[in-house]
Amino acid sequence: MAAEADGALKRLLVPILLPEKCYDQLFVQWDLLHVPCLKILLSKGLGLGIVAGSLLVKLPQVFKILGAKSAEGLSLQSVMLELVALTGTMVYSITNNFPFSSWGEALFLMLQTITICFLVMHYRGQTVKGAEDLPKSRLHGSWVLSDLGKPDDVELLQAATNYHNGHTGQLSAITVFLLFGGSLARIFTSIQETGDPLMAGTFVVSSLCNGLIAAQLLFYWNAKPPHKQKKAQ
Repeated sequence: MAAEADGALKRLLVPILLPEKCYDQLFVQWDLLHVPCLKILLSKGLGLGIVAGSLLVKLPQVFKILGAKSAEGLSLQSVMLELVALTGTMVYSITNNFPFSSWGEALFLMLQTITICFLVMHYRGQTVKGAEDLPKSRLHGSWVLSDLGKPDDVELLQAATNYHNGHTGQLSAITVFLLFGGSLARIFTSIQETGDPLMAGTFVVSSLCNGLIAAQLLFYWNAKPPHKQKKAQ
């Protein structure tokens, strides 16, 4: 029974979360304080957790837009640039053979961002234009390969929109705080799994900018968009 349980545990952890040598170090030799292997386990676990969480992270934003039938307060330029940046991150990571656990959320975030981008344009009365422009934005993903799409520009455009409006409109607090937490965790996983300073630096800047938007959400928490008055006939 013990051998069967050990075999099952090994199949679960190797190679998804641990290389075989680390499995032996931790669970055969019972060296549970082996720091290098613990870092690998933590990094892989965080990475896969981020990827799994990305399946749902932007759905609160989608539902908030649908529920309000409005995308007021969302920067279309920011959403479009984020779509291009996510495409660039995917291509860069695949080209460099980075493990899926270090970038996989970009795929699922991209699909959800496409939905948000379409909804923003739809509620601005540009449904047809949105359907035409979205494929073009994805085709330009190669434009961001040199700097991963400048994620600071993405969030700063949204931050500037919030400041100009004096409120955050239909921006989802759940989505913003999840993205902030995810970008913080990605700093560690990028260093651990890729060793790429560009990837790690990208998430450092992204964390700072996501933190700025999270702070704006708290600052403008009780601020409401002004009601638009209908023009007299």
